[in-house]
Amino acid sequence: MGKVAAKLKVMPESPDVDLDELQGELEESLPEGAKINGFERDDVAFGLVALLPTVIVPDDAGGTESVEEAFAALDRVESVAVENVGRI
Repeated sequence: MGKVAAKLKVMPESPDVDLDELQGELEESLPEGAKINGFERDDVAFGLVALLPTVIVPDDAGGTESVEEAFAALDRVESVAVENVGRI
């Protein structure tokens, strides 16, 4: 079974969210078998910065869905979107 690398765009609920703390919460919320292979940050507008984690998940049914759901369930996350997906 292969693996899939997906870059996700995680929007915090406000510019006041501490991105370092949110990054830690994202790492802790990962489902079993998934791991984060790095973070980037993207200035969106008006002080709002999105986190762009690259997540490695097993290439099985569901793909990144479980990771997206885990991230979206966090209190300080406004939205989660898949930016890019590829097999590794």
